[in-house]
Amino acid sequence: MTKKIATAGWGLYPVVTATVRRARYRRDLRDGTETTVLAQGNCRSYGDACLHDSVVSTLPLKHLLSFDAARGLLRAEAGVTIEEIIRFAVPRGFFPPVTPGTKFTTLGGCIAADVHGKNHHADGSIAAFIRDLDMVLADGTAVRCSRRERPDLFWATLGGMGLTGFVYAATVQLKKIGSAYIKQRVIKTADFAETCRVFAETQSQYTYSAAWIDCLKKGRRLGRGLVLLGEHADGVEAGKDPLQLHAEGKFDVPLFFPGFALNTWSMGLFNRAFYHRQLRRERAGLVHYDPYFYPLDAIHRWNRIYGRKGFLQYQVVVPYRDGEAIMADLLSRIAARGIPSLLTVLKSFGPQSEGLLSFPTAGYTLALDIPLRDGSLIPFLRELNKTVVQAQGRVYLAKDAILESEDFAAMYPHLDQFKAVKRKYDPQHRFRSRLSDRLGIT
Repeated sequence: MTKKIATAGWGLYPVVTATVRRARYRRDLRDGTETTVLAQGNCRSYGDACLHDSVVSTLPLKHLLSFDAARGLLRAEAGVTIEEIIRFAVPRGFFPPVTPGTKFTTLGGCIAADVHGKNHHADGSIAAFIRDLDMVLADGTAVRCSRRERPDLFWATLGGMGLTGFVYAATVQLKKIGSAYIKQRVIKTADFAETCRVFAETQSQYTYSAAWIDCLKKGRRLGRGLVLLGEHADGVEAGKDPLQLHAEGKFDVPLFFPGFALNTWSMGLFNRAFYHRQLRRERAGLVHYDPYFYPLDAIHRWNRIYGRKGFLQYQVVVPYRDGEAIMADLLSRIAARGIPSLLTVLKSFGPQSEGLLSFPTAGYTLALDIPLRDGSLIPFLRELNKTVVQAQGRVYLAKDAILESEDFAAMYPHLDQFKAVKRKYDPQHRFRSRLSDRLGIT
C-alpha cells in the first residue's frame, strides 16, 4: 500500500511530504528500487537522514529469524527494534552489545548510523558486532555481505546512512549478561576539567560511562556535571528475578509545549535541581537497565516538549589531542548564547571502526538538544562546525540537519572511497535522502 504523508525525524525538523510504501516481504524491497528511494525505519534519527520524497517503510519487517544461544548470535529483520530485541534477549541472559540512547530505533537504523553507546571506549560501535548483512541492491539483486564476502559493501553500509541499498536482515552478536541490572557509580564534578579527569581515570575500569553536563554554567563552573559509570551486575548482586524486563513508560506528552516554555530560566532551574539532588560527591547503587540506558524513553513523545517548531540535536566529536580545550571552548560559546538544552551529554570514544562514514573516532563527543526558535541558531551552529573542522573532528550525520557540504567533506576522510563503492553498487543513485542531496553525496 502506498500513501503520501508528512514525515519528519525525531527532531520534528525538517518536515517532508513523502510517498510511503510498506515492505512486508523481501520482494517488496526489490520492487522499491524502480525509482529513487530510501529505507525508513522508526524515524528516531533527528534531522533529514531518514527523509526523502519516496520511502519504503521497513517497520513490517520485524521478525526474529534465528538465535544461536550457544554463541549469542541473533538473526533478525531490519525493522526489529532494540526494544523487541531486548524483550527476547534479556530473559535468556543476553543484551544488545551496543545501544543508543533510545530503544525504539530499528536494527536497520542502527546499522545505517553505525550507532554507538556509553561503551564505545571499551567495545566500539555496533559495527564490531554485526556478522553479516542480507541486502537488496539498486538493481533488485539480493546479496549477502560480511567482512569476507563483499567487504567493500559491508563497510560502506555500516554507517552509510541507508545509501548503499536496502538492508533486509542482519546477524548480530549479543552480549552475555547475568542480570538486567547495572551497578552504577555517579560522580559529581565541579567543572569541565574535573569531568575530563574523571573520564581519564575511570575509562579502563568501567564498560559504560557518560556525563550529564550543565550547559548553562559559565566561568569557574563551566562544564560541571554528573559522570555516570556502569557495569552489568551478576545474578547474585541483582537478587530476586535478576532477568526481569522493564515496565512500559507511563508518562506521555499529549500536546506540544508552547515555544516559550523551554527557556534559559526554566532550564536553569531544572539543571540546578538535577545537579544538586546528589548531595555527596559520589554515590553508588543498583539500577535497572531501562533508566540507565533509556531515561527519556519513559516519557512517550517527549520531543513535543520543544514545541511545534522542533529542535536540532547537535553532536560532534573532537580528537583527544587538544580535545579538552576545544570542548571547553564550544561549551563556553553555547553557555554564552544561553542555549536551553534539555539533555547535554559528554562521552568518550575509542578507535574508529572501518565503516567509511562512521561517526565515532577517538576523542570527546558532545551532544545537545537545541530548540528551534529563530533564524540565528543555524548560523551559530555552523560557526561551531568550523571549529570542529579545524580540530579534525566531525558531526554525527544521524542527528544532523544543517551541516554544509564543504565542511562535511573535510570531516569525513573516507568520503571519496564511500562514493566509489556507491557508484559500484548504485550507479544511478537510486538510494538517496534529503541529507545525501544536501551534503553532495548524491
